[in-house]
Amino acid sequence: MKNIEWCNDALVLLDQTKLPTQVEYIHCTDWRQVAEAIKMLRVRGAPAIGVAAGYGLILAANEANRLEAPFSEQISAFYEWSEELKETRPTAINLAWAVNRVMAIVKAGQFDAMNEVVDRITKEAIAIHKEDVELNTRMAINGATLFVGKKHLRILTHCNAGALATGGLGTALGVIRKLHEQGQLEMVYADETRPLLQGARLTAFELHEDGIPVTLETDNMAAYAMQQGLIDAIIVGADRITTQGDVANKIGTYGLAVLAKFHNIPFYVAAPYSTFDFTLKHGKDIPIEMRTDDEVLAFQGVPSAPTGIHVLNPAFDITPHDLVTAIITEEGVLTPDYQESIARLQSVVEAK
Repeated sequence: MKNIEWCNDALVLLDQTKLPTQVEYIHCTDWRQVAEAIKMLRVRGAPAIGVAAGYGLILAANEANRLEAPFSEQISAFYEWSEELKETRPTAINLAWAVNRVMAIVKAGQFDAMNEVVDRITKEAIAIHKEDVELNTRMAINGATLFVGKKHLRILTHCNAGALATGGLGTALGVIRKLHEQGQLEMVYADETRPLLQGARLTAFELHEDGIPVTLETDNMAAYAMQQGLIDAIIVGADRITTQGDVANKIGTYGLAVLAKFHNIPFYVAAPYSTFDFTLKHGKDIPIEMRTDDEVLAFQGVPSAPTGIHVLNPAFDITPHDLVTAIITEEGVLTPDYQESIARLQSVVEAK
């Protein structure tokens, strides 16, 4: 099931808000449709929204090219729209990373017409997508090395860091898929992931579709599962990682890391280099997206709380680096001291 596809000058997105009961696709021919799809979680997952943003920039450049105006005005409009697209979700760094990567090429290029810009952006957007597929595969292989010689593994994961959240196999679920392929996996425990149920609607859905054994639990059952000895390791994805290894991920991740520490269970994070924010050291400096009250006050459109009450609805939380056992990347597995290992990752990436 493809969740992102560039086809005939349109971005085709699987509407993940409709899963698992309906499989519907959105055909985006305007960059504003892409921005809306990102903001409303029709496409979600840090790597996936980076890929989608790259294609959204093609649509923005196409619109600028249609303006009956000088090239200078066309490119100015394009720059403005690219900033609007980048601001749709502030926490996941992959979004800004993809937009900045494309814009750096545009600003450095010697272009005389907007159609030249469109052609160059199209090549880069496709390259970002292809690269994400390759990175997922390499992460899966690297992550599996943490479990050499182990059998009957029971892995807990949170939210959805699978194929639906990326352009390829997934980050956390990519590792899990590799373990299943190698005959090492007994069970995946998937947190339901309140309030939008990404674990129930998406993770359980794609694992079940792939024939990978999965047990669904509500978020507040994770402690019980650990206490009962049902969990051998936790693997989650990430939306942003700082230079000292603090991790922003879906709300509820921090609580899992605290529980894992208490129960002496390894806590792994799987993320590509595009999820690392090399400009930030401390997790407290990561902007946390606050979402609407309705997501908490109602359950799939049915009111589940009194109207008029206050709601706290952060989309993400921060897991401190000292709760993270290792970070799985396409360049290998990073271990503490994270400042050193992440600095080495940055050097490798920048050298390519």
